[in-house]
Amino acid sequence: MGAGTGAEPDVRHARGVAAYARIFGVPEDQLAAAFASRVGPVFAEEQLQAAGGAAWADPALSGRDRSVAIITALVAQGVTGDRLGAHLDLARQNGLDDDALTALMVLLASYLGYARASLAMEIIHARSAAPPGQPGETGRPSRRSG
Repeated sequence: MGAGTGAEPDVRHARGVAAYARIFGVPEDQLAAAFASRVGPVFAEEQLQAAGGAAWADPALSGRDRSVAIITALVAQGVTGDRLGAHLDLARQNGLDDDALTALMVLLASYLGYARASLAMEIIHARSAAPPGQPGETGRPSRRSG
């Protein structure tokens, strides 16, 4: 991997904070406390160290590539709600529009089953129809999901 995995813990922590702050739209100085309140301080630190590792920093993958991979993994595991929604919002920031997300769900339906893909598609559709200023608002209707 191009970024290497031997980063010092403080560097990994800082990169993890930056990555999750970007994903969840939380100010970096509030992220560790927000994570700790949700999953406890030990697990929160583990998440931050993992997110600061090579997988998130390697230049071999673009943000768009990572978004496709993560959304695929979440849908495969049946993850929905805020966790999938946050990654869908990040995917849009990384250049995946509703048409691309719909095409991904159509492809995944063949491999993961329609039940899981349709749950994700419901979230994609709901977030694309969100009122202006709400998470997932895209600024334009999708030709596929509406």
